Amino acid sequence: MKIYVINGANLNLLGTREPEIYGSKTLSDINAEITNKCRTLNVPTECVFFQSNHEGEIIDKLHEAARNADGVILNPGAFTHYSYAIRDAISAIGIPVTEVHLSNIHTREEFRHKSVVSAVCKGVICGFGSAGYLMALEVMVNNN
Repeated sequence: MKIYVINGANLNLLGTREPEIYGSKTLSDINAEITNKCRTLNVPTECVFFQSNHEGEIIDKLHEAARNADGVILNPGAFTHYSYAIRDAISAIGIPVTEVHLSNIHTREEFRHKSVVSAVCKGVICGFGSAGYLMALEVMVNNN
């Protein structure tokens, strides 16, 4: 099984960006946790990691995932709230996408309460920090 883990805008700054909200782990730390979780699953699982601050690159990676992966774990960052282009890409690719957020977007600023991508994702996990990625991975592997 192959899973793409795609992270959007500003997630490259994890560990230093507002640690009181996003925690002190870096994106590399989270990717290492996901890799370790892959080793413990009963199904051989490979993860491909990608992060970009550019909407078009994320769309291109989603298109690539459609050809090469069984599913996607996506933290779109701020693109969550306004990127209809990413929403359309998710809708078009035909593989399951799980939306993940480190913080609980529903307890934050009003503009963060709305996700334009949720409606085309298989599920949404938010508010559990890096454990949300591990939850998404486990659910994706067990429900494939």
